[in-house]
Formats: sequence, C-alpha cells, structure tokens
Amino acid sequence: MMLIFLLTLLSTIVVSLLSLIGIFFILLKEKTLNLLLSHLIAFAGGVLFGVAFLHLLPEAMENNEPFPIFLLFLIGFLTFYLLERFLLWHHCHKKECPTHPFTYLNLYGDGLHNFIDGLIIAGGYLSSITSGIFLTIATIVHELPQEIGDFSLLLYGGFSKRKALFFNFLSALTAVLGAIFGFFLFSQFVSLLPYLLSYAAGNFTYIAASDIIPELHKEENLKKSFLSFLFFLFGLLAITLSKNFVPTH
Repeated sequence: MMLIFLLTLLSTIVVSLLSLIGIFFILLKEKTLNLLLSHLIAFAGGVLFGVAFLHLLPEAMENNEPFPIFLLFLIGFLTFYLLERFLLWHHCHKKECPTHPFTYLNLYGDGLHNFIDGLIIAGGYLSSITSGIFLTIATIVHELPQEIGDFSLLLYGGFSKRKALFFNFLSALTAVLGAIFGFFLFSQFVSLLPYLLSYAAGNFTYIAASDIIPELHKEENLKKSFLSFLFFLFGLLAITLSKNFVPTH
C-alpha cells in the first residue's frame, strides 16, 4: 500500500511540474513575448472552452442525470460572476487595471481542476498500478496545453513573469493535495466527482466567455484578429487531440 501511495504522490508531482513550462516564456525577449501574448490569450480561450465542453462536462455526464450536472455548471458560472463583480471588481476600474480580476478567478478554477485530477489519479492507483499510470499520462496530455494557456492568462492579466510562474505552480500543487485526499478518502469523494467536474466547467466557461472573448474583440486590426481566431482554434484542437489520443478519466 505504501508503494501505491508513493506512486500516487510522484505522479501528481510530475503533473504539477508541467506548470513550470512558463520558464520557456521567461527566456523570451519582452518584445517577442508581447507580440505573442495577444495570440496566446486566444489560445487560452480555446483551451478553456475545450476543457469545459470536451473534457469536464462529458466526464460529468457519464452515468449521471443531466439536470443536476447542468445545474452545477450554472452555479459554477454564476459563482465566478459574483466573485468578479462584487469581490474582485475593486482591482480593476475601467482603464486603471494593474491586475485583471480574471487572473484570480483562473487560479481558483485551475486549482479546483487540478485537485480533481489528483483525486482521479489516486482512484486509478487504488484500482491498479496500470490504471494509475494511464490516468497520469492522460492528465499530462490534457494539462500541457492548459498550463500554457494558464500562464499566458496570468501574464496578460498583469502578473510579472516570475509571479505568474510561482502562482501557476502553486495552483498546480493542488493536484498533490487532491491525491492525498483521494488516497485516504476516495470512497467519500467519488460520488461528488461529477458535480465538481461540472462546477469547474462552469468556472472555465465564465472566464473564456466573459473575460477572454471581450479582450479579443478589442483588436481592430483584421489580420491580427484572424490570427487570434486561428490560435483560439488551435487551443480547441489541442484539447480535442488530447481527448482522442489518450483515454481520459
């Protein structure tokens, strides 16, 4: 049993380390990064929509009644609306906005998603070592494009490179916490997983629809707008491929 616990911890630590992919962006020159950022934010929007509608909701819907799943989706969406409107809005007043509220929302939503991933990986290892390994690989494949998108969102929202890297990694570490909870309390958590997945899908949909899409609409240059649209599609495609090539949860 100790071996299974250690493998579970090791797997979620490896998954968490993916968040450090932002190091590659730190190495870029400021001018190059600024040119890429508007397109990377579009990529992040595609990733968030893809994760919500192609990954989280389908998983939540398996063998479950649709009404409570979609109710939790709406609650997740409205929770982020309330958080942004009434709790975080003081961070951003029209043009004076050092840090956009959606950066904090994304950290919260991503932390919840990573916690769920940790729970699921733990459940896989409790079933069999082979299942745990395959679930870890699946998580790595679908997390890689999301971590690129998350880091881009934090930079675009006003975080410095080092601050974005640190908080993205901190958010990713909730996978380890989820693994510990899952290992010892999986039977208590397993019935809640579909609803947590649906709630997280609502969180990500809010960020993509209410914050990222309006930012993309601000671009008036037709060529740049089209490039951003292509990057948005690339984000969707990345999640679609990760879903198709590796069996997920």
